[in-house]
Amino acid sequence: MGKIHSLIIGGTKGIGQNLVNLLASQGHQTSVIARGIPPPNEQPKNNVHHWSVNLLDHDKLLRTLAEIVKRDGKLNNLVFFQRYRDKEDDWKGEIETSLTATKLTIERLADDFEFQSASIVLVSSVNSHLINKDLTLGYHVAKFALVQMARYYAVSLGPKGIRVNSISPGTILKGKSTNFFLNDQQLHDAYRNIIPLGRMGTASEVSEVIAFLLSPKASFLTGQDIIVDGGVSVQYQEFLATKLQAERASSGPQ
Repeated sequence: MGKIHSLIIGGTKGIGQNLVNLLASQGHQTSVIARGIPPPNEQPKNNVHHWSVNLLDHDKLLRTLAEIVKRDGKLNNLVFFQRYRDKEDDWKGEIETSLTATKLTIERLADDFEFQSASIVLVSSVNSHLINKDLTLGYHVAKFALVQMARYYAVSLGPKGIRVNSISPGTILKGKSTNFFLNDQQLHDAYRNIIPLGRMGTASEVSEVIAFLLSPKASFLTGQDIIVDGGVSVQYQEFLATKLQAERASSGPQ
């Protein structure tokens, strides 16, 4: 196989940034679209090129996608990390950023893949099927819809040889949140206590799962949602409540 060209949407923070670094280290020609991009002195290897685009500007997004293909050739991989981070209209913003931009991008690039080795990954969240009262309705709906979009495109793009999957991470140690969890020992211990693997996952572990989905090793895997949460979401709530109660009792008076 010749040069591998991967496009990452929203790859300048957290898991997205980690994946960009991983793919670049593996020799991928990596294109990154984000609203804000790192200054030149902080950008990684020479085989990574950043493009500054507000995904709500559909005309600029479509022009940039054409420029990316013209500059570095047809795609092998496409990964979506973006989410809405403003406060003006969280419902419309989430739908437009997470769903409309994803639809426009996939349908614009559908004929610009190297079809014998093509993979798309949509990054959703465990909140696609669980409810977090600290997050908005728009966030939950968008994450749920991404999983269904992956299934839809897996069927519609399958004849072109394009595989499409989604991935749903749980609470992960990434970027600035790493220090938040590690500096709060009580909170960190609580997470470790309820996660079957006994620890929190890391951005690099999620990136490795995505890299697997992009690779020929996953050549017959499509239309699937992979949950990466250390097994916490498969547990019965009554069991978790009993376990936490026993943990408090064993620790004595607070």
